[in-house]
Parts: sequence; C-alpha cells; structure tokens
Amino acid sequence: MSFANRQQAARYWKENIRLMLSLLCVWFVVSFGCGILFVEELNQIRFGGFKLGFWFAQQGAIYVFLGLIFFYVYKMNQLDKKYGVYEGDESATSVEDTEPSAGNIASQQLEGGQ
Repeated sequence: MSFANRQQAARYWKENIRLMLSLLCVWFVVSFGCGILFVEELNQIRFGGFKLGFWFAQQGAIYVFLGLIFFYVYKMNQLDKKYGVYEGDESATSVEDTEPSAGNIASQQLEGGQ
C-alpha cells in the first residue's frame, strides 16, 4: 500500500480509525448493553419463543458482530478505492505470482511442466 504523500496516509488512517471505533461502539452497545444492561427491558419481548434479552446474550450479539465484520470489509474497500490503494484482483500481485512455491512446482511437475 503506497500513498502519494504523508497527508493522504494520515487522512486514510484517520478515517479507518474512526470507522473502527464507531463499529466497536456498536458492538459494545449490542453485546454489553443488550446482553447485560438492558436485559430486563428486552426480556419483555419474545423472539422465536425466547426472551429477547436472552437471545441477544446468546446469539444476537454474535450475529451483529458478523454483520459488523462484513460492513467493515465493504467500507474499507470503498475507503481503499477513495485513496487509490485498492488491491483489486486485476492489479494485485501475490507472492505466488512472483515466486514459485514448492506446492506450485510439484503441481506443475504432475501436469508435465518443468
């Protein structure tokens, strides 16, 4: 990842940190708030036959956490494109492309390559 200048890198990381902190706040509110602090109020509501506070403590926080991961990936791809550091499939070169590994050499030999 290379930036045009230090200011661009600083703006990129500032936005990245802001995004992470906001998602961590959402995760904290859902896992700690809904699972512990507001459990009595949420238990008045039923979800799939279970009290909503119990559901958040056992499963809901995990689902929200997984959703936050996918949202973070989506937003980071947008941020990477915005700052010109996106590593798309067409422009990315991996170590496998530049250096043959033992596994690649063995598979080439099985296919009849040198």
